[in-house]
Amino acid sequence: MVRQVRASYDKSTIVVYQAYNHAIADAALAAQKFVAPFSLARMTWIKPSFLWMMERSGWATKSNQERVLAVRIGRDGFEKALSEAVLTHPEQGVYADSGVWRQAMEESRVRVQWDPERNLRGDKLAYRSIQIGLSRELIEEYALRWIRSITDMTDLSHKMKRLLREGKADEAQRHLPEETLYPLNPELAARLGA
Repeated sequence: MVRQVRASYDKSTIVVYQAYNHAIADAALAAQKFVAPFSLARMTWIKPSFLWMMERSGWATKSNQERVLAVRIGRDGFEKALSEAVLTHPEQGVYADSGVWRQAMEESRVRVQWDPERNLRGDKLAYRSIQIGLSRELIEEYALRWIRSITDMTDLSHKMKRLLREGKADEAQRHLPEETLYPLNPELAARLGA
């Protein structure tokens, strides 16, 4: 299955999505960075795919995922994370053997997994989208330095879900954030198994 990083990005920034409870989301929106009650002591996962975030959060309805945030971060931080990433499974062609992978996992501050991309109805598509796990050793840098802006996508998520329920998929489609293929250099692509 094809693996692609698709995202909303410009020359210097990229949008990733996260879902949180009301307290974390309200504090992050007010500060325009992640502050308490957000925890700097546990891994956090960022996702450049809006529809995968909708699948994960149930269109911003699951417990502790009632608020979906679009977090615009610097591409330099995003690519720094990717340059340190280790896949969550010891894949042939990326690692010489499972021992090499295990050692890399022990030393890495970033995990990457590839999950089937979804369409508006939640059906799996023929390519996989990237999910990036930032460990507590890197989370402070992400939460306090990489972020350029944070936008609440919750109302839009609920609106799109309502439109789909009403059979207005074309109208819901028009509200989707535009995501295009993100340019990975060959070294990053090889590291990620993309």
